[in-house]
Amino acid sequence: MSEKTKKAVEEEKAVASEDVANVEIATNLNISEDVIGIIAGLAASEVEGIAGMTLGFVDGINQILGGNKKYSKGVRISLDGKKVTIDLFVNVTYGVRIPDIAWAAQNAVKNAVENMTGLDVVAVNINVQGITFDKKDAAKVEEPQEE
Repeated sequence: MSEKTKKAVEEEKAVASEDVANVEIATNLNISEDVIGIIAGLAASEVEGIAGMTLGFVDGINQILGGNKKYSKGVRISLDGKKVTIDLFVNVTYGVRIPDIAWAAQNAVKNAVENMTGLDVVAVNINVQGITFDKKDAAKVEEPQEE
């Protein structure tokens, strides 16, 4: 092996050892918690009835103060070896059945994360933070009904 190649391999090992929030899948493959969060967030946002993802109170303040936006907004990841627990904080559309949406989101996130990363998803917890209204639905709710 040439001297340049040896040096490049040593630098890669040094960079990989610095990232604490990674999980080791194979001998030289690490997947960051942020990547798992992005996969989970995208899979959940594709479920019909989920209007969007939202951050918890503390995470929202951290994002405002830190100023960095995450694609994994509304997703909290807990890693334990090759097992991962995912917490999703979502807003749902008015008029949908929440248990059905939660079940669909759990299945979509679990399948996406397991297929793309090879990790075992132990739990996907859905936390409904709010309900969003379409303009048509909001007008119906605000109008008093005459009897």
